[in-house]
Amino acid sequence: MKIMMKKSVLGVMVLGMTVAGAGGVYAGTNLQKITAYLNGSLDIQVNGSHFIAKDGNGNKLTPITYNDTTYLPVRAVSDALNVPIVYDAATQQIRIGTGTTTPVVDVAYTAAQVKAIKAAFAGFDGFETAYAPTLMNKGDAYQKAVGTGDGVNLVFSHMMVNVSPRDYSYDYESKDATLSNGVKAKWYTPSDVAMLTFPLDDRFVTISSPDAMVSKAQLEKIAVGVAKLK
Repeated sequence: MKIMMKKSVLGVMVLGMTVAGAGGVYAGTNLQKITAYLNGSLDIQVNGSHFIAKDGNGNKLTPITYNDTTYLPVRAVSDALNVPIVYDAATQQIRIGTGTTTPVVDVAYTAAQVKAIKAAFAGFDGFETAYAPTLMNKGDAYQKAVGTGDGVNLVFSHMMVNVSPRDYSYDYESKDATLSNGVKAKWYTPSDVAMLTFPLDDRFVTISSPDAMVSKAQLEKIAVGVAKLK
């Protein structure tokens, strides 16, 4: 199964689709609606066998066949071209391309949320100081703080931020990255979700986007804003 495009996707590709599972985005009843803004002159071939989408439980998702055409997961195209992917729930549209980056905005925690976050950190002896991201993608939303065996998960609609005294990346191959504030970070992929980890004071912060709605570039911007919670 191949998708062939005669020009590079450096603008925006908009596909009207439905979403199936956190692990992969598949075409639904709106497959006819495809609008592409293209420039350059480059042939691109995407081999569908190289990209296996999974649902939230890790089960493989079968591609959809519609009007005698088999469609690749949108995630596969995004990964192959190394461009961000953004899903607009209001319009049920998926945008792929460098022109689709969602702005990063400040996180506004309520007094109750701040209290709950501090309580989650207070449960660890010697690890009581609360840290949290001060930035998130526009349209994202903070959900809750969850204590784990050795840290705290700060759960957003499209992002997960783990703060722990452990560096979970040491068992995996990783790729070095340098954040805009000069901090050395690492990208690693223990499953099908890419994770960014970096040291912060006496702990390690690991940021990921389980549904891939936040790009790597955006996660690196958000990482710079993780700080002590006031």
